[in-house]
Amino acid sequence: MTETPKGRILVLDDDPIVTRSIGQLLQEEGFDDVSTFTDPHRALDSLSNSEYHVVLSDFLMPEMDGIKVLRRVKENQPLASRIILTGYADKQNAIRSINEVGLYQYVEKPWDNESLVLVLRNAVERSHLLRQLDTQMRELSERNGDLEDLRARLFKAIL
Repeated sequence: MTETPKGRILVLDDDPIVTRSIGQLLQEEGFDDVSTFTDPHRALDSLSNSEYHVVLSDFLMPEMDGIKVLRRVKENQPLASRIILTGYADKQNAIRSINEVGLYQYVEKPWDNESLVLVLRNAVERSHLLRQLDTQMRELSERNGDLEDLRARLFKAIL
């Protein structure tokens, strides 16, 4: 078995059979921190309590579609990889999803277990890399500010 990167995954689908199936699959594959939801409002509420590396959301749900959910995820946790799961192979919606919510992947139902696990492993790894890049960018920005302060003090001392 390939090593599974550590990361929090949120799975949202209005069908409890789907969330249970994916949750069990991920547990069997070594993912140890998976939260499943059938209610989009509860899933979104969990964003304020937990930081996720990946959010996998169904596209069509009765209360709120997956695009709206992932748009909120993007606003609240922009470094989380966002994946849409759908039973409707609608390329227009796929393009809309990619453009509107910065979608990482579009997965069709019924999914292939091996492919889904690979997508999720890659998505967790992507999220880790984005977080490292974000940290390094903030550190560089802070150092740049320090250098600018030093430069200003040197010019003041020279003049």
